[in-house]
Amino acid sequence: MPVTRLMTAGDAPELAERLRQNRAFLAPWEPAREERYFTDAVQHGLIERALREHAEGRTLPLVILDDAQHIAGRITVNGIVRGAFQSASIGYWVGEAHNGRGLATKAVAETVQTAFTGLGLHRLQAETLPHNTASQRVLLRNGFAAYGRAPQYLRIAGEWQEHILYQLINPS
Repeated sequence: MPVTRLMTAGDAPELAERLRQNRAFLAPWEPAREERYFTDAVQHGLIERALREHAEGRTLPLVILDDAQHIAGRITVNGIVRGAFQSASIGYWVGEAHNGRGLATKAVAETVQTAFTGLGLHRLQAETLPHNTASQRVLLRNGFAAYGRAPQYLRIAGEWQEHILYQLINPS
């Protein structure tokens, strides 16, 4: 059974609840968030924007589902660039209750397959904080290879932080 599916506007309440439940758990890995980010209304707006960008071919916004088909997290293919590049970035998170059970690994595997086969991309990139070994394991299990470090790459938890850059090239 697939562990990912396209996000829908109806996912906003459940997604907002999952974000509220995991606020402290996700805080070290995410940008600093205002209180309103965790509301149903803001999540609905973000989902609507993501679905518009999906219709324009610029993003693939998915939810990660647990065995009971409840939202356990998110995975998104962002910044799809066509032309000679045919590349995008992938980002994901899984709530603390679902952490360490292989769900993120399966979600990345499904999303890579969709990106390469369904979207026809040549390359996917992902970034992790140097101390995010769990996310690094997910990427390595899915064939991603580290190819560099970027100092002060993203503003995470309120600070510009270094990231390790990973990529996966479509083998076809």
